Amino acid sequence: MRRVSLIGAEVLLLFLGVVAPSHARQDQHEQGSRAPKQDQQAKPERQQQAKPEEQKQAKPQAQQQKPQTQTKPARQEQRQQPKAQPEQAKSNGKQQEQQKQANNQQERAGKQRQQSASLRPPQRTQEEQTRRRAEPSLRLSAMGKSRIPDARFRSNFGRTHEFRIGEPRLVNGYSRFQYGGYWFGFVQPWPLDWYYTDNVYVDYISGRYYLCNPYYPGVHIAITVVV
Repeated sequence: MRRVSLIGAEVLLLFLGVVAPSHARQDQHEQGSRAPKQDQQAKPERQQQAKPEEQKQAKPQAQQQKPQTQTKPARQEQRQQPKAQPEQAKSNGKQQEQQKQANNQQERAGKQRQQSASLRPPQRTQEEQTRRRAEPSLRLSAMGKSRIPDARFRSNFGRTHEFRIGEPRLVNGYSRFQYGGYWFGFVQPWPLDWYYTDNVYVDYISGRYYLCNPYYPGVHIAITVVV
């Protein structure tokens, strides 16, 4: 009986020695198989935790990048400013030219007004009108062929050399007046609207000498140089 019990004990010990390691292996295997599942379950949690942090970190970067995109229009404006300066200079130049033209037009208009005012016949008094009616008619001369040298004419006669006749003189039975070192005779009668006190000038037109009155442009009387 003791032998049987000893043998049973030895068999039991052998069984336990075989079963225990195999059971430990199964536990390790189960733990190993469970561990990856736990890791896999932990990974999404970590990823979910990491996403908000990454999003938080990504937002400031995006915000930092936005001002850079906003600075592009400012740079473009700075680049466009130098181009606008020549255009402004051109517009200023045009305005100055327009202003000059306007000033020139005003000056011309003022000169024309002065000229028109100076060309208006002067107001005649009643005494002047009475004396003018009492003046005898001119005694006309024949047209002569004498001429004044061109240099002498330019220096003493023409539109820029005005003078007043006063009263004509009778010389050898003909009406005469003297100016510029020469005597002149009248070939045509004195106009009714002209007065001897008016400013007149001698001009040379189409080979003849004429007496012109600036108060009555377009009207002139023929005269001749008397030798």
